[in-house]
Amino acid sequence: MADIFDVIADGTRRDILRLLLDRSSAGERGTSVSHIVTELGASQPTVSKHLKVLRDAHLVSVREEGQHRYYSLSAAPLDEVDDWLVPFLDGDGGEAGDGVAVALPDSAAHAAEVVGRAAASAKHALENAFKRLPGR
Repeated sequence: MADIFDVIADGTRRDILRLLLDRSSAGERGTSVSHIVTELGASQPTVSKHLKVLRDAHLVSVREEGQHRYYSLSAAPLDEVDDWLVPFLDGDGGEAGDGVAVALPDSAAHAAEVVGRAAASAKHALENAFKRLPGR
């Protein structure tokens, strides 16, 4: 299996993961290849190539219905990335403040995670919208 960091290093694959996350959050049970192609403005062979890499890394699952394939996010492999990043975010990770790590109650930690993901999603959506503006 490929190193998870190599897999998510590619911008197109990150865009696919973000799209699948957004669609899953909206209650979709999978996203077709044609929808991914349309949303990303990439060719079908390019999207299929990236989906294969994501499948091999177990970051997506596929459900077949006749001739159609529907992809869904499988975020568990991203725990490795999360585990690697956490030490940089805790306590003495170079952030402003007194350098003391404070454990948040579970409810506060969950709320912080939700807000952080929403902010990252909004930033990503804005960046993509600006990329699609004429003259850019």
